[in-house]
Amino acid sequence: MRIVGGSFRGAALHAPKGSATRPTSDRVRESIFNILSHSGFGPELEGARVLDLFSGTGALGLEALSRGARFCLFVEKNAVARGILQQNIEQLGVHGHSKVFRRDATALGHAGRNGDAAFVFLDPPYGQGLGEKALRALDEGQWLLPGAIAVLEERASSKISFPTSFEPIDQRKYGDTCVHFARYVDNSYGGARERETKTERRGA
Repeated sequence: MRIVGGSFRGAALHAPKGSATRPTSDRVRESIFNILSHSGFGPELEGARVLDLFSGTGALGLEALSRGARFCLFVEKNAVARGILQQNIEQLGVHGHSKVFRRDATALGHAGRNGDAAFVFLDPPYGQGLGEKALRALDEGQWLLPGAIAVLEERASSKISFPTSFEPIDQRKYGDTCVHFARYVDNSYGGARERETKTERRGA
């Protein structure tokens, strides 16, 4: 498993043995970031703040940092996976651009200073509905900027029910995996901020 693009392209990543953690394959990861770069449906990754939930080895968040993201917050509750994630962070030298949270991604709580992410990557265990629960937690905790892009991996046969605050915009299948792309469009926090911005513009 390697970083497939950006400043760390070709760098090998540590991965755990066994099936407890299922890292996103290099091919799927490359496809995800090609879509984000060329689709035009989201904000710019360059300089963005991103979240990597159910982060495991951290491959998605580290790929984002390699491609110009400013900061990544990794969320992983499994101790073994966090140890490997820390090894990968140290190997790439991105301590100053990342933080690791030992937390359940489906019960994030309020973001506080950790909010305002423009992208969130979610690669939960398949078939348990954990991705949808984490999306609701993101909304309730005010973790995302209006217009932020969520990238959710799930089993291709699984039906995804997005919270109303997320608008599905694309999906791609790769064997047994389906990658869903959605835009964060509304909640009391995001909607209020958007309305406030529009009011300020009219006033100007």
